[in-house]
Amino acid sequence: MMRTEVVITIVAMAIATFFTRFGSFAIFGSAGISPRLKRFLKHVPTAILTALIAPTLFAPQGYIEISTGNSYLIAGTIATLLAYFRQPPLVTMGGGMVAMLAIRSFGI
Repeated sequence: MMRTEVVITIVAMAIATFFTRFGSFAIFGSAGISPRLKRFLKHVPTAILTALIAPTLFAPQGYIEISTGNSYLIAGTIATLLAYFRQPPLVTMGGGMVAMLAIRSFGI
């Protein structure tokens, strides 16, 4: 069974997400969004994703580790290269996971 703190956190984040989306409809519903704000908001998902992923790639042990011993960084680099060369998301994610599995299994 899940711990109480985990359930409370999940429910609180669901409520926060709901009210954030509902609030944006209430604020911008009839007026619309200016082109300048629309350009700004276009980059928010990329910024959030980067903020979530970067610490795991560069500091998996709690300190910055840029070396060949950092399996997260190697697998992330492979996934980044696949994405850069316009591979479909499934190929990009699969490539990163296969790289991590190979590194972990064979100690590459």
